[in-house]
Amino acid sequence: MSTPPADDLELVVQPAEAGTRLDRFLADRLGLGLRGLRRWAEDHEARVNDRTAAKGARLAAGDRVALPSLPPAADWRPAPEPDLEIRLAHADAYLLAADKPAGMPCHPNRPEERGTLVAGLLASYPELAGVGDHAREPGLVNRLDSDTSGLVLLARTEPSFRALKRSFGWRQVAKQYLALVHGAVDAPGRVDLPLAHHPGDARRMVAVLGPRTRVRGKPLPARTEFEPQQRLPEFTLVRVRARTGRMHQVRVHLAAAGFPVAGDALYAPRGSAPPAGLARQFLHASGLDLPHPAGRRLRLQSPLPPDLDRVLEALARNRLGR
Repeated sequence: MSTPPADDLELVVQPAEAGTRLDRFLADRLGLGLRGLRRWAEDHEARVNDRTAAKGARLAAGDRVALPSLPPAADWRPAPEPDLEIRLAHADAYLLAADKPAGMPCHPNRPEERGTLVAGLLASYPELAGVGDHAREPGLVNRLDSDTSGLVLLARTEPSFRALKRSFGWRQVAKQYLALVHGAVDAPGRVDLPLAHHPGDARRMVAVLGPRTRVRGKPLPARTEFEPQQRLPEFTLVRVRARTGRMHQVRVHLAAAGFPVAGDALYAPRGSAPPAGLARQFLHASGLDLPHPAGRRLRLQSPLPPDLDRVLEALARNRLGR
């Protein structure tokens, strides 16, 4: 077997990735958007098993994908903001696990945007600035919606970043959420529906129910499992396991199952009133179980934040008639 040049990055296709298009494989593995990846690919060639391959080539398990370089990072970087207070659930020489509060974006989407998770962490961990594929997302391994609270991973070194991205790409990371949903969930459930972008609303994703579902772009497989934890008046607290990591996956899949997340402005049906005191979607990334870059297993937990805890307490009091 030939050896790629020293400055190449080589990726090996895993059995679960067999049949994936080359461009989608690279976007998922490297954490890149397809649009940016395709622009970069116009001037660079990826090779599969030492041969140049088209972006639409389907991959087989064991294929070796080599890149001559990585797509360039954005030409602007978030400025450190030392006044932002961010609680850490874990920190070591390899990675950080931040407990992101609701209302805080993980990274800026515009050069002038302030108040993001990465800006707050850069003030204490400046080495993050040299890690990752995008300068505006220093060290970020996973992301949460702005209104979702909970655990976010950041790598402190480039080798750790690559190792963690591989773990996510190979589905070796168990992601757990707590969600309050409309309706009575009486038994565990599972949703296996591909997700794709909404054809007319860039903010939304769509669960693909069949060939007639109108979408933009290619649907991607997604799986979500949930089980009831606490029945409350008109709502149920559920524990959710996301087996894949698609945009808005938990929110879309729960809504497709008939149990939309309370307070979800995008996916809860119109007229479905959230419980009193809830000012955002009731979704919290409560757990991560993953291979640590150093070779051990890392298990992280984040308790339900006070704003969501208060909502549960009020619903429980109502149930008891107090």
